[in-house]
Amino acid sequence: MKTVVVEDIERTVLDCLREVEAGQTVVILRGGLPVAEIRPLSPSSRSLRPFGLCAGEFTVPDDFDEPMPDEFLKSFEDP
Repeated sequence: MKTVVVEDIERTVLDCLREVEAGQTVVILRGGLPVAEIRPLSPSSRSLRPFGLCAGEFTVPDDFDEPMPDEFLKSFEDP
């Protein structure tokens, strides 16, 4: 884990990002106290979700794109 003061990260943000991409965690300090942590994303959060992940788990009603009834729409208006 690397620590960097706010003033340094303002000047070297690209260097810090390169280190994070390489797997390093960077902790940002202000006044000697940690205020933020920049860490690499886990491999699972980088991968795309597969197409059709929820296929067959729900159905869309035939009237999904039909206009809503007037009485229902009026319930959203201010009294």
